[in-house]
Amino acid sequence: MSPGTTNHRRDWIALYVLCLGMLMIVLDGTIVNTALPVLKDSLDFSDSNLTWVLNAYLIPFGGLLMLSGRIGDLIGQRRMFLWGMSLFTLASLLCGLAESQEMLIGARFLQGVGGALGSSVILGMIITMFREPKIQGEAIGVYSFVASAGGSIGLLLGGVLTDILSWHWIFMVNLPIGVATVLLALRLVPDRPGLGLKENKVDVPGALMLTGGLMVGVYAIVGVEREGWGSAQTLILFAVALVLLAGFVLRQARIAHPLLPLRIFRSRNVTGANLVLLGVLAGMFSVFFFGARYAGEVLGYSPIEIGLAFLPLTVLIGGVSTRVAQPVSERFGARMTLIGGLSLITAGVLLFLRSSVDGSYVGDILPSMVLLGFGAGLSFPSIMSLAMSGATPADSGIASGLVNTSMQVGGAIALSVLATFAAERTTSQIADGASRLEALNSGFHVAYLIAAGIVVAAIAAAFFVLQEQPAAAGEGVAAHAGEGEHAGAPAPAYSEAA
Repeated sequence: MSPGTTNHRRDWIALYVLCLGMLMIVLDGTIVNTALPVLKDSLDFSDSNLTWVLNAYLIPFGGLLMLSGRIGDLIGQRRMFLWGMSLFTLASLLCGLAESQEMLIGARFLQGVGGALGSSVILGMIITMFREPKIQGEAIGVYSFVASAGGSIGLLLGGVLTDILSWHWIFMVNLPIGVATVLLALRLVPDRPGLGLKENKVDVPGALMLTGGLMVGVYAIVGVEREGWGSAQTLILFAVALVLLAGFVLRQARIAHPLLPLRIFRSRNVTGANLVLLGVLAGMFSVFFFGARYAGEVLGYSPIEIGLAFLPLTVLIGGVSTRVAQPVSERFGARMTLIGGLSLITAGVLLFLRSSVDGSYVGDILPSMVLLGFGAGLSFPSIMSLAMSGATPADSGIASGLVNTSMQVGGAIALSVLATFAAERTTSQIADGASRLEALNSGFHVAYLIAAGIVVAAIAAAFFVLQEQPAAAGEGVAAHAGEGEHAGAPAPAYSEAA
């Protein structure tokens, strides 16, 4: 076996290790959902406090991703990944041992911090490990499957663990995965040195402004369903977040060592791909959240049955993103592949408008699962490639963090908007004399319609903003290797042509 073959195999094993860590983090975003009713009774949560089981994870996750990505560039991405996985695993243990609301919410906050540290640098490491365009596309496909399909896997796993064992195990299951990830990463993931803290100053005031602005913004968003869009709390929090984020942007444009180099947004593909990602998330979240509620609350499915209902979506995303997306992208280009995938997602969401209170799985759920599986499987690898196509080696961590921030914050925004309009529709229908199930389902339909409209806007952004790349993302990264070296990046890590 030649050294090149050995290194190639080692890189693929390292990819699976990184994706194992990502899977653990993504699972935790949905695995809790099926256990919420049990958690509410077990720890005596009120309806309002129960939302903090989700929010305490989401707020630090969304707020710290950009900062984590930049620090990972400076201190070394593998080191940041290991820190994040270690903290996430420890926090999972604390969640599993929790016997009070306060302990569980506090541990969930630590999980969010660990998730941000670990996931912010994964895509950047994949881009630097796989340089040849075709192989890089396949690697991104594997990552995209984990990032997009992990949520539906979480629904199934959460239902199984909660029904068979107890809610504690939805957190305890992370312990062997986390320990294995850390140990395998130490052995198999390349340890490329960072740009260095001495050579590159950390913009501490900018980091505080960005992290504070994102955290306050996400806090406002997750409270909209309870407080309303026009409440004093919501408006004040949004104003504070806007001031902090605007101040951050102004600071980045003026200082010599910015936390987020604004030059990254000169790439139409970096900017456009992150905008498109928001639309994709609106479509997928509408089905994950409202589709799961439709199956459970309207059709009466058990937690395990809800997870099994989403299994075709998971299988299709896995097969399409890892086996189909790259050949299609090579033939038609990443941009056209993305537009085709978005069109399928739109159709899948719109099909849910046919769902009725006396519906069936084959008639009302399965067709959408098939369309969404194909659509997401084609879309996510293209988005990841395009989002990283304009990043230099010096900025790969921050570009990766930007993608993850778009996913987390975009998901929070989409879900809050959809949930608010759905709740308003349900309340209106009940006031007009509709039954509870009919009113609930009518609210879900409003959410699907709005989500489909957002995905259509994403199609327009993909058509008018994105540019087709003659090469995969790795060539875009490699083409700027010299720029990365001038910025302080270690030359050996990026010296080979893609």
